[in-house]
Amino acid sequence: MKPSSALTFSLVLGLTVSFPLLADDSEAAAKEVEQAIHLQPNLENGKRVYLICSVCHQPEGWGSVDGAYPQIAGQYASVTIKQLADIRARNRDNPTMLPFTMPRTLTPQDIADVSAYIQRFPMDPYNGMGPGTDLELGKRLFNENCVECHGDRGQGVPEKHMPMLQGQHYRYLIRQFQWIRDGKRRNADREMVKQIQGFSNREVAAIMDYTSRLAPPQEMVAEPGYVNPDFPNFWRPRLPTGKPIERVAER
Repeated sequence: MKPSSALTFSLVLGLTVSFPLLADDSEAAAKEVEQAIHLQPNLENGKRVYLICSVCHQPEGWGSVDGAYPQIAGQYASVTIKQLADIRARNRDNPTMLPFTMPRTLTPQDIADVSAYIQRFPMDPYNGMGPGTDLELGKRLFNENCVECHGDRGQGVPEKHMPMLQGQHYRYLIRQFQWIRDGKRRNADREMVKQIQGFSNREVAAIMDYTSRLAPPQEMVAEPGYVNPDFPNFWRPRLPTGKPIERVAER
């Protein structure tokens, strides 16, 4: 197999596995999204598929407050489906996740199942936030640039695959925003890419700090000490122990 048609990964055990790559094709991703969205999800299979995801995203789907992994708990199934399809089609670069989205590893039914399973997770009540030093600027920029697509509380629009931003980790938001601005996220909305080209690093930090403080609805938030009952014996690097975080005031 030619190097251009395969991606080779060296695994921990010293094995080398080659995965055929799909074309960098947004149209292929869009077709797969449409297919997966209309499948009836099987939550039991979603739980089985999620076992692989839990290694990085944690059993609760809360990711890590340092932003290495996003909080995916509670995210709309339509958004997760689109991101998985985009990664599979190489319309979004994510070398860590690419091997786990290959067709021989993840079918369209698996994508539908795990996305529906994740959407039912309660969210982390203690997501990672920024320093809180420039929130007025962040609020103004959010209202001027983000509300139209992501909603006035960062709630997103599932029908348009617009992600919910509520409860997301600050450092993850920073990284993704910069990648979108700098053209590293090929699946980003083109209008958004144009809109944010002139943002300075200070403005990026301010708007993402403000965004990280947008709270999800209380009914979507986990109780302190919550663990996913489907993975009771899974080792967890942290459990929420802090006090409730300071959110931005309701508008």
